Amino acid sequence: MREKLPCNSPFEKTKLRFISSDILKLLAVLFMLCDHVWATVMTLPDYLTYIGRVAFPIFAFLIAEGFLHTKNVRKYMLRLLLFAVISEIPFNLFYSSRVFNPFHQNVMFTLLLGLCAISLIAKMKSKRTFKNIFLSSLLLLLIALLSVITFPDYGFYGVLMVVIFYVLRDFPFAFLAQLVAMVLINIVLFEGQVFMFSVFSHHVEIPVQGFAVLSLIPIWFYNGKKAKTGRILQYGFYAFYPLHMLILYFIRYFA
Repeated sequence: MREKLPCNSPFEKTKLRFISSDILKLLAVLFMLCDHVWATVMTLPDYLTYIGRVAFPIFAFLIAEGFLHTKNVRKYMLRLLLFAVISEIPFNLFYSSRVFNPFHQNVMFTLLLGLCAISLIAKMKSKRTFKNIFLSSLLLLLIALLSVITFPDYGFYGVLMVVIFYVLRDFPFAFLAQLVAMVLINIVLFEGQVFMFSVFSHHVEIPVQGFAVLSLIPIWFYNGKKAKTGRILQYGFYAFYPLHMLILYFIRYFA
């Protein structure tokens, strides 16, 4: 699949777009690690989990970009599926101290569902027949259902983030649409732990997930350059996910 121009950005006509896909991956991994270290060692300050909220939208963005750059979407899907399966036991141990947990699946499954969704949307755009649009729409509904009933990390909202970054990519002033969408998903709709602060003596509460909106800052600095690293580093990013959870699990329960 040929490369396309990167998504719109408030820095589109400047030289500030200096972050490559490799740097984005590294940032996302570091942000995720902050959150997971916080979850493992509960005496650590809460700001680590606030930082951690930035990780998933970057991963979602990279899935949308990866889809546009990959030469073989099926292999991309199979790679995500492989590491989703490999990561499931480490994920279960990390989050629930059990080998099997049917009520919470790892984030690789979420990213895989997102990739499947944007692949179907691309198919609908390229072949606009009634049959293709109808069947693709049914499959999209099935993906939405799976994102709810299989309990992957971030669930339906996680899949929706991947779709948003893909669909809005080439819109005029796409960065404003991205900002609105991220605020709606992560602040208005998302429920969970709350962050409290005071403004002119008034207490304000926002979901901790609201810090995910800050992920747009490094995303907007993305220069659209495809990763040029070898397979070792490429697979290293995937392998880091299950490996770091296993290590943190052993630190938490056996140290």
